[in-house]
Amino acid sequence: MNHYETNLDKNKANYVPLTPLTFLKRAMEIYPNYEAIIYEDRKYTWNDVYKRAVKFASALSKIGIKKGDTVSFLAFNTPEIFEGHYSVPMAGAVLNTINIRLDANTISYILDHSDAKVLVVDRQLHGEVKKALKTINKKIIIIDIDDKNADQSKLEKIGDLEYESFLNTGDENFDWQMPEDEWQAISLSYTSGTTGNPKGVVYHHRGAYLMSTGSSVAWNMPNRLNFLTVVPMFHCNGWCYPWTVPMLNGRTICLRNIDIKKIFELIDKYEVTHFGGAPIVLNMITGAPESDKKKLKQKVYVLTAGAPPPSIIFKKMRALGFEVMHVYGLTETYGHVTQCAWNDEWNNFDEEKQNEIKARQGVRYPNTEGVVVLDPETMKEVPKDGKTIGEIMIRGNVVMKGYFKDKDATDKAMKDGWFHSGDLAVMHPDGYVKIQDRSKDIIISGGENISSIEIENTLSKHPSVSIAAVVAKPDEKWGEVPCAFIEMVKDKPVSEKELIDFCKETLAGFKVPKKVVFCDLPKTSTGKIQKFELRKQV
Repeated sequence: MNHYETNLDKNKANYVPLTPLTFLKRAMEIYPNYEAIIYEDRKYTWNDVYKRAVKFASALSKIGIKKGDTVSFLAFNTPEIFEGHYSVPMAGAVLNTINIRLDANTISYILDHSDAKVLVVDRQLHGEVKKALKTINKKIIIIDIDDKNADQSKLEKIGDLEYESFLNTGDENFDWQMPEDEWQAISLSYTSGTTGNPKGVVYHHRGAYLMSTGSSVAWNMPNRLNFLTVVPMFHCNGWCYPWTVPMLNGRTICLRNIDIKKIFELIDKYEVTHFGGAPIVLNMITGAPESDKKKLKQKVYVLTAGAPPPSIIFKKMRALGFEVMHVYGLTETYGHVTQCAWNDEWNNFDEEKQNEIKARQGVRYPNTEGVVVLDPETMKEVPKDGKTIGEIMIRGNVVMKGYFKDKDATDKAMKDGWFHSGDLAVMHPDGYVKIQDRSKDIIISGGENISSIEIENTLSKHPSVSIAAVVAKPDEKWGEVPCAFIEMVKDKPVSEKELIDFCKETLAGFKVPKKVVFCDLPKTSTGKIQKFELRKQV
């Protein structure tokens, strides 16, 4: 008989489902009057944030939102979307944050596929949203964010309800419920549609909780830090920091738009200690005019992820007083799951070697049970020689529940007990991972994932295009941009400008090719385009 298993059962005293909702409740109870969120002239304490979240949850419940319903947000980094990370799950619903840079067709697809019951939207985004709503045949309740700090006086209202008015229909004593099961969905994030329509990635309460605790340890985040929201909260729920920072009684400073002068001003005014950003943001910071920069009063810790950053960026950021750590992850892993954790012995290396190491994707986070580089055919680990290429595979509690309404894609992604990232990498002798290429031909531009297939499909619709192939072209500002290679239809000439304008009609701006090359495309004997040859050209 195993006495450790007999009569020692889970009960309400010794087992409570993990959820990041407890972080906000604790902050309110212990630090009610501490500043929690700052946005321009708006300041909220933990007591304020908690009450506002509860009232919004109550208001959602009053209009019939219940467990498992989807509530979408299309918003900038303002207090409303931060509050949504608590208010929506407090109502038992699932938070769906939508990329504000998407075109109307994609927004329409996401709202339809997610079965969104409510859309909370910033009025500045009314143009694409109104177009998107015309193609949806079901009723969605629209709630406008009327941001007095952005000039919205000339913008049309989209919905019949306004955020603050709607929030005030709720009860601040609303008896919201903790999830009965930590496996319950907390959020739904859509990928960038790298192989057709975007996929809906489902997070659960347990994963959000564990990502929050793991992040604080991996980044050595202290209590009472000042966190600047540079990473959009629609990207992997802002890398889960809307849940992490309240756990540490940190202060969140909201940044509506990427404005480098404003970033320096906010760092100076609020003694910002931490923020995350894609390499393009770091490039913009280091390349800013001297008149926009301010001398840092203290060291500022920065996480960067997205396209692998060039090593020179670490040198430039350090010269300004920023300490940058490179991390890697995917939408499917709640954001970052590896870090380039630093070993003191590397301090003896010259600066160039140190920066080369910092550009690696690194080792697994404390909250991630496994990150390996495997041969996808044999599922065996590749040699740790820094040369043999395999696929990054991940295992742990911060891997998504799966793809919403797509069992086949979920099963394929989780095959053989590992999440298949699709990213090709080598493993160095010291166990540090370094990405070499992307097996899905993803282009990462300014932190945004772009599908080469989507652009190729668009270009192929032009009557002058016979075959189109799109690859990533290195770009000093954006990291990578799309470059199109075109075989024209005989006797139907077309110019580069005409094709770019054609793409602008249906694609989001960041997806439009920045360069078009006319040529005979290199192909294999079976007619497949040899993209590696095209990459050599760019």
